[in-house]
Amino acid sequence: MFFERSLDLSKIMKFSQFLSILRARWIAVFTVLCATVGVTTAVSLMLPKSYTATATVMIDARAPDPMTGVMMNGMAAPAYMATQVDILTSTRVAQRVVQNLGVAKNPLLLSEWREKTAGRGIFEVWVAELLLKNLSVKPARESSVIEVMYRNADPKFSAALANAFVQAYIETSVGLRSSPAKQYSAFFEERSRKLRQDLEAAQVKLAAFQSQNGLTGQDERFDLETQRLNELSSQLVALQALSVDAESRSRQARGAADKSQEVISNGLVSGLRADVSRQEARLRELKARLGDAHPQVIELQANIEELRVRIDVESQRVTGGVDSNSQIMQRREGEVRVALEAQRAKVLRLKEVRQELMVRMREVESLQRNYDQIIQRMNQTDMEGQNTQTNIALLTPATEPVEPSGPRLLLNILLSVFLGAGLAVGFAVVREIMDRRVRTLEDISSQIGLPVLGVLPRPKGKMLPRGTKKLEGPSAGIPQVKPSI
Repeated sequence: MFFERSLDLSKIMKFSQFLSILRARWIAVFTVLCATVGVTTAVSLMLPKSYTATATVMIDARAPDPMTGVMMNGMAAPAYMATQVDILTSTRVAQRVVQNLGVAKNPLLLSEWREKTAGRGIFEVWVAELLLKNLSVKPARESSVIEVMYRNADPKFSAALANAFVQAYIETSVGLRSSPAKQYSAFFEERSRKLRQDLEAAQVKLAAFQSQNGLTGQDERFDLETQRLNELSSQLVALQALSVDAESRSRQARGAADKSQEVISNGLVSGLRADVSRQEARLRELKARLGDAHPQVIELQANIEELRVRIDVESQRVTGGVDSNSQIMQRREGEVRVALEAQRAKVLRLKEVRQELMVRMREVESLQRNYDQIIQRMNQTDMEGQNTQTNIALLTPATEPVEPSGPRLLLNILLSVFLGAGLAVGFAVVREIMDRRVRTLEDISSQIGLPVLGVLPRPKGKMLPRGTKKLEGPSAGIPQVKPSI
């Protein structure tokens, strides 16, 4: 029934009706408003005073990294400032505050923790979460400044906690930057040890390979053997030409020895032929003068035959020398050819050895390069792990506040006025819904479903019937009765 009335009232109520309800129930509205303001004021006066200490820190987004010198452009982004706020309000920073101030050693806090948690959980975490309840952090909108505010009933404690949170935040930021570097440094140290072992093993293998094959770093032996191969190749070409020429002369000497160049150019053969020519000339002369049977002619013929025999013997000797020279040239050509093939095989083997040597040397160089890079990176991370520099600086330390920050009496009263006004209006509307009365002409029309034909003037000087009230405004003169609905 109450719900139906509220729906009906919400459908037909007009602003004039709403004002008439407030005029009719002004006492209840005023009472609720005064009660709300009074209770709020009393509670505000009874609440203990609290003091808020504020410290400010500045984040220098333009400062380069102290190790690498690289500008950290990402620091200017809003997400970076939001991350710093989250770090400031984290349990890790609060735990560092607890450790720095020694708050965890307080026996009263320890007993309170045992009483509230029955010894469950971690005491330092509980104290850290307790301290975080009164901490508030507010970053500036258009700058790199963050305000760190702490509220407590003791002004000295508020200032001390605000400064402690700032100091813990700076230490935590340094730790967050140096902790990964320390982990990387340990990793690089282990990696460098492994690379150094591999490098030493590769160097030992390279030295053994060079000693086994008689090689040096400059590979002089390969150059010498290549030069010798080129010399043998040149000798072979020259001997081939000489061998061909000697073979050609040998064939010519065997075919026509008297026409051979060696025989013709031989001095002894030429002298003998000259003697034969002179003896033959003398023989013709003696034959013409003495006849064929003369002893001198016969003797001269015998001398000529003897010279011819000597010419043939000497020609055969010269021809044999040509054949022997041809055979010597062929033999030398064969020897040089064998030596050339052996030298070529030796150079090819040295080339294979050289290629394997280059592979081993490149392996050593690669390991050396990787080892140098790891050592450089390890030194850098080691320095980063020991770095205590940060781009966060304390701009203004917190001081002991003089004036309390709460409770704010004037603000609470103003809020209670607005809240009390809302409660008073709501209370009047609820009372009206629970006890509906006819207060305006619209109420009569809405209740009986008929239009109002006229309005009687308000009586003057006469008593109204009992149970009626006077109406004001356009409905004046209409008796106000409680409808039976």
